[in-house]
Amino acid sequence: MARPEDQDRPSPDALLEQARREQRGKLKIFLGAAPGVGKTYAMLEAAQSARRDGVDLVVGIVETHGRAETERLAYGLEIVPRSRIDYRGRSFDEMDLDAILARRPALVLVDELAHTNIPGSRHLKRWQDVEELLAAGIDVWSTLNVQHLDSLNDVIERIAGIKVRETVPDSVLRGADEIEMIDLPPQELRKRLEEGKVYVPAQARMAVEKFFSVGNLTALREMALRQAAERVDAQMLSYMRRNGIAGPWPTRDRILVAIGPEPSAATLVRSARRMADRRQAPWTVAYVETHRHQTLPEARKAHVTEALRLAQQLGGETVVLPGDDIAGELIGWARANNVSQIVLGRSRRRRLPGRTLTDDMLKRATAYDLLLVGGTEEKPEPSGQGSAGQALAGPAGSDRRGWRAYAWAGLALILATVLSWGVFSVLPVANVSLVYLLAVLMIATRFGLVPSIVTAVLAFFAFNFFFTEPRQTFLVNTSEDLLTIGFFLVAAVFTGHLASRLRAQIELSRTSQRRTANLYDFARKVASAASEDDVLWAVVHHVAATLKAKALVLLPQDGELAIRAGYPPEDRLDQRAAAAAQWAWSNGERAGRGSDTLPAAEWLFLPLKTQRGTVGVLGVQGYEGGSRLSADQARLLDALADQAALVLERTQLVRDIEAAQIAGEKEQLRAALLSSLSHDLRTPLVSILGSASTLLTLEDELDDNARRELARTIQEEAERMNRFVQNLLDMTKLGSGGLKPKTDWTDLSDIVGRALARAKPLLKRRRIKVDLAPDLPLLQLDPVLMEQVLFNLLDNAARYSPKEGAITVWARRRGDRVVAEVCDQGPGIPVADRERVFDMFYRVAGGDQQAAGTGLGLAIAKGIVEAHGGSIGVLDGMHGVGACLVLRLPVPEEAPPAPTEVPAEMAAGGGRA
Repeated sequence: MARPEDQDRPSPDALLEQARREQRGKLKIFLGAAPGVGKTYAMLEAAQSARRDGVDLVVGIVETHGRAETERLAYGLEIVPRSRIDYRGRSFDEMDLDAILARRPALVLVDELAHTNIPGSRHLKRWQDVEELLAAGIDVWSTLNVQHLDSLNDVIERIAGIKVRETVPDSVLRGADEIEMIDLPPQELRKRLEEGKVYVPAQARMAVEKFFSVGNLTALREMALRQAAERVDAQMLSYMRRNGIAGPWPTRDRILVAIGPEPSAATLVRSARRMADRRQAPWTVAYVETHRHQTLPEARKAHVTEALRLAQQLGGETVVLPGDDIAGELIGWARANNVSQIVLGRSRRRRLPGRTLTDDMLKRATAYDLLLVGGTEEKPEPSGQGSAGQALAGPAGSDRRGWRAYAWAGLALILATVLSWGVFSVLPVANVSLVYLLAVLMIATRFGLVPSIVTAVLAFFAFNFFFTEPRQTFLVNTSEDLLTIGFFLVAAVFTGHLASRLRAQIELSRTSQRRTANLYDFARKVASAASEDDVLWAVVHHVAATLKAKALVLLPQDGELAIRAGYPPEDRLDQRAAAAAQWAWSNGERAGRGSDTLPAAEWLFLPLKTQRGTVGVLGVQGYEGGSRLSADQARLLDALADQAALVLERTQLVRDIEAAQIAGEKEQLRAALLSSLSHDLRTPLVSILGSASTLLTLEDELDDNARRELARTIQEEAERMNRFVQNLLDMTKLGSGGLKPKTDWTDLSDIVGRALARAKPLLKRRRIKVDLAPDLPLLQLDPVLMEQVLFNLLDNAARYSPKEGAITVWARRRGDRVVAEVCDQGPGIPVADRERVFDMFYRVAGGDQQAAGTGLGLAIAKGIVEAHGGSIGVLDGMHGVGACLVLRLPVPEEAPPAPTEVPAEMAAGGGRA
């Protein structure tokens, strides 16, 4: 139970938050309403002042956008050089996060907090870079425009007609240690635009006509001022909690509305909304859940649930406070949140003799304005549900009053009387009362307050009748006996009251535990679900099991809602249910059975809403409790729907990310293919056309040697083009699974010989060293495909070996593998790129693949080798020069004998030992 005096102590949560912040760097944000108000200029001015004061600061990144006065203001500040990132054939400059972390300044300037980093950076967004800097203990100053806040994205689009793509989570602004508002009236900002101080003239004219209209700027300015004010207000609340200041500090209006389980709760909510709108103040609806809440009739619980849901729909916050001291809980929450006004409904019924909830609040809430809303007096309810005043405190007699409770009470009283005769014969009469107290306690814990009070009164008369003088009468002779039975009655009633309260609190704890366990179990199930179908099945199965009802989920498909999962399986809805589902999807509100919209439908539909909008609809049918959900069922279903929406959003985000990655890879593949086509087709084609044209135009002037040389050029370039086309065809077959090896027992030496002969035109003027072990076993290979592999490796080596350089072909048996290498003396392949050189169209900048044409040769070689059960990789070249492409081919268990001799031309040369 919250006590008002506890609010004079510092909040442990606030102190822990302060300790956490002290371990991090401090974030200061220069917040503006729109581009051009001078955020970067103000940040640089403050930085120059800090530098003069001796602060160790650096410029991580500052975007001057060509503004001369901003560039001059950056003069003299230490600037960390930016890192260069290549993306889609272009180079971009980004903030060098690692260099800043290595430099470890006290303060770093990071402009444009909402910026999206170039792919290849460590983080997707610049604000994530800032988070890493803060975690390293480095203070950060940054700039931000209000339109980049994630929560305002839709509002900005409605006002300005522009969809802001780069956004920052609101938590980043809320987590800032300091916000400096950079404000500029709309007319002055438009003047700066016209003078070319924000954009170049052509952009400025377009901006003035569209985004920078006076109306847009005024709206943005108001939103920026509100955001700054809310952040300052949050800082003030944090300060009050850390220092145990009770408050309220009436810096701005805050309204707290206390509701109870009566029909007037909705009236209170609507009244509070009107008050908050007039004052432009935040407002919260609070319900104090006492230990008697679980014994309330379902209709009264439903009033609370509907009122809380109405408050959320109208834009207010909601809070449920557990405790029995209603006034104390309300006042404690008001102090902790700096509330200025508390709104109550009228209450005639007194909670205690001479007291109502209003009396308690008037007596104890002296620091607050209390407002009693008219039209909320309790009206008699046909079901005997009690009064409004009683509702806030919980009903006094909503216990089990059936005949069974009183029958058990009578039986307990008879047993207690029989047992008391035995006790009376041994112990003094005062001890008999303990036996009756035990009976009262048992009835109270089993059946509640009213049966326990009845038992206590009957026990009083039984004790008087059977055990006080004169016995078997209701008379009392001595004052001592009168005091004994009087104290017994008080003790019995008090014991029954305490036991019934304990029972109610235990029931409340069990209900809360079951609700928490249910949500935890659901979260665990959906967290382990990998695909969207698994998530949907987990949702409908859990909802159906929880409510003992049918459940289904509908998702948009081809512009219409379609059933994606149901438990038990459901594949169609009738016309009324389909209309209710469509309305829930379109309007983002519940519809169908038990709701205010299309209640004739057999199903109740709840929209699954997230920050991205409504992602689907959850339907339930056949639940217990008649046409409406109970308050507890409704609250649990809302929680399950919220969790289901978040999980569905997660799966959709994963799908969107995968689609974006695939689209990016397709774009890279397309660009690489176009580049390859332009190089590997056009280059030989130009040579062929040139040679053929020369033969035609200068036929009479050319001698035989010249004609043969031109013809040889045409042949070589045509063969080069044919190799490129063949590579494309092979790659297509590999991708579709159409290229299957036709294996036979093959001597690797023969394949090497044929590959060398075929590659002879490519290897001219290069020294070829072949070192094949004489004991190489026969292998199960497709000789044609494996010859293509070795030809591609020789082609790759020829491209990068310098003229007169050496190319080595080497092979040995190593256990159950034959290892073969083709080594060149080129620039080599960096370690970081050795896996990717076998990807299609990949080229290593400045490395061994720089001029490799399409980059298909090694990709095809890898596909063919792996189809044979082998592997291919890259090692350093011999003596640390160049690179070696290494083949590892499996040796069959029962291989035929190896050839006794190796051709002399295959065994020539040195090679690797």
